Amino acid sequence: MDGPASFVEFAVFQQIDVRVGRVSSAEPAEGCRVPAYKLVIDFGPAIGTRRSIAQATNYPRESLVGRQVLAVVNFKPRQVGKHTSEVLVLGVPTQEKGTALAVPEMEAIIGGRLF
Repeated sequence: MDGPASFVEFAVFQQIDVRVGRVSSAEPAEGCRVPAYKLVIDFGPAIGTRRSIAQATNYPRESLVGRQVLAVVNFKPRQVGKHTSEVLVLGVPTQEKGTALAVPEMEAIIGGRLF
């Protein structure tokens, strides 16, 4: 395990826009080096629907649809294999080398910003 990152000013954290979205579809992301899903996530009317490539294949695909997730919505789009990922879905590693998605503990406001 890595140690903690170096200290940064709080203003740096405020620049990262993490929002709650709801997964509306999840499909295998063909052509990626590491197995992943192509997710479509609804962040509400202010942000809209965005796509993400997420390495969360330890979740059954159908269990992701309807799930709320946390994602960074203000990174530049990134090419992942032959797909474009518009947001970064947040997660942490599990003991089994999978991904545990960062999700609200209870139903949250779609588009709500992490604070």
